[in-house]
Amino acid sequence: MDEWLDESKMQAIAAENNLSETAFLVKEEEQYLIRWFTPVCEVDLCGHATLASGFVLFNFYEKQKKRIDFFSPRTGKLSIEKQGEILFLDFPADNLKPSDISKEKLNALGRTPILCYHGREDYLMLFETQKDIEELSPDFSMLAKLETKRGYIVTAPGDECDFVSRFFAPYAGIKEDPVTGSAHTTLTPFWSERLGKKELSAQQLSKRGGYLKCINEGDRIKIGGKAQLYLVGEIYI
Repeated sequence: MDEWLDESKMQAIAAENNLSETAFLVKEEEQYLIRWFTPVCEVDLCGHATLASGFVLFNFYEKQKKRIDFFSPRTGKLSIEKQGEILFLDFPADNLKPSDISKEKLNALGRTPILCYHGREDYLMLFETQKDIEELSPDFSMLAKLETKRGYIVTAPGDECDFVSRFFAPYAGIKEDPVTGSAHTTLTPFWSERLGKKELSAQQLSKRGGYLKCINEGDRIKIGGKAQLYLVGEIYI
């Protein structure tokens, strides 16, 4: 956009799109200002909508560039870099602290984790096996009533990759996210320390699914994935 729309209008567009997040961009000199809205609220950070934004910019507006810089009013400097077919997000790393979780939240999740932590926006819950993650069937109506920072990351060692995860955020209007780049700013330092590796392969076990390459660079995390053009169209405001 040339300038920001009214916040209520951006929220209404995101609600009408009814996707996990809708990204809005305004170009400012050599960078793009970026904001993200779920169907019910604005969020501090979103990976796959930033990946999609980078894909659109690289393919339609900034065809000669290999790197695009973003600035989020809530999160600060971000960037995306094109390396062949893979787009790498450069995001700030999250810091985890051990956390207790209420009996109500555990009942809503339907299974008790081995360990629980909280980060910048989400809970992270460690389970023993990939099968545990695949079989989780939360009570979303109950979770939606329980206030949290944003959502719940559930994770375990992967059978064919370093780790797997799923992400639930019904309180923020998202029952289950297909692929959650921002959650991997939490997952990557956690698994990097646990496995003693800087580069990790990850799979998100949503119905649609997604594969990611994650690199721990200390206070920054690089998250790589592919994007594909799905739709070109117009909306009336």
